[in-house]
Amino acid sequence: MDIKPIPTLSEEVNDIRTRTANIVAEHIIPNEKDIYLGGDKSKSLREDIRQEVKKEKLWAPHLPEEYGGMGIGFIAHAYMNEILAWSPLSNRLFGVIAPNSGNQKVLLKYGSEEQKKKWLLPLIEGEMESCFSMTEPDNAGSDPRSIKTTAKKDGDHWVINGHKVMTSNGIRADFAIVMCRTEEEDGSGGVNSRMSQIIVPTDSAGFNIVRSVPIWGHTGGDHVEIKYENVRVPVENTLGARGSGHQAAQDRLGAGRVFHCMNSIGQMWRAFDLMLKRTIEREVHGGKLETKQLIQGFIADSYIDIQTARLMTIHCAEVMEAEGNPRVDISALKVYVPNAMHKVVDRAIQVYGWKGVSSDLPLAGMYQGARTLRLADGPDEVHRVLIAKEILKKYHEGLSWDFGF
Repeated sequence: MDIKPIPTLSEEVNDIRTRTANIVAEHIIPNEKDIYLGGDKSKSLREDIRQEVKKEKLWAPHLPEEYGGMGIGFIAHAYMNEILAWSPLSNRLFGVIAPNSGNQKVLLKYGSEEQKKKWLLPLIEGEMESCFSMTEPDNAGSDPRSIKTTAKKDGDHWVINGHKVMTSNGIRADFAIVMCRTEEEDGSGGVNSRMSQIIVPTDSAGFNIVRSVPIWGHTGGDHVEIKYENVRVPVENTLGARGSGHQAAQDRLGAGRVFHCMNSIGQMWRAFDLMLKRTIEREVHGGKLETKQLIQGFIADSYIDIQTARLMTIHCAEVMEAEGNPRVDISALKVYVPNAMHKVVDRAIQVYGWKGVSSDLPLAGMYQGARTLRLADGPDEVHRVLIAKEILKKYHEGLSWDFGF
């Protein structure tokens, strides 16, 4: 990993990138196999790396300093995420792992002081785990307004009934943040104001895990299917104002999409690096792979894909940092970046042959992740529709689209 200062970035951000890269390159990547094996050696390595991260003051970039985090801005975190993504182990070792990190951000913004003491602080300290329960098996994940899980008031309690799926980290979680419909009995209120997020302890009566959902053929994972059957929780577990659930979800998903894309770029960067090392070392049909025009095409196309995806994502992060309107840019990069990653990783796999699809390299996991990301946080098709609608709206207002904005 060869990380040099970027002239257009501040000294602070460049310093964060450099120090992050040093830990990832020197402490995480060389120890990946031993960490994955588990056991005492893995546990010791993880703890040593966490202590190094904390010593360098790189722990929890998403949290403010008063909660033990770095207190850095959105753009700095995005650039840091690009480096962390070189290894799938980095985020957890730097204290920023989904869905806990997203739940922490939502609790910070919408939680009461009592909720922060009861749920946020233990989550930050690692004394608790959490999950985010929104997707449902019988409703379009692309339309969160279609959620059918209900929470009805009974005295000073909510009674929750519904069916959720793909709730990540559900096996380990101590509590779930659950998206529910909480409209008035007469159905009044706009569709966006009929949803609330409610904190549900996972040991509540009626919180029933149906199964761990196999992903890409892997069983025993932590993406679970849950049935909420007359689950009773205090009304004080409502996260934020009643009816604020849709906005809270958008706050969470918008930022998450940018971080996922910077994460994808970091993975593409490592795949590109692995591919280039293979091309200059591998002898085939009378010469090095690097001398073959088809492989040179792979190199050029991958460079173009990575650089385009990277600039799109950085531009969006800059708009968000400046508190502009990033809606079209978020959807555009959410469509483009996973598809670019899919192509870049596919070329790297092709260059490595059998080894590319084996567990000897991280490429197979990257390939599956790229395909999955085209569904996560909204499928490509929904984002394309949103882009077109937002652009058409400008033209109906007698304006044109400003690509420089």
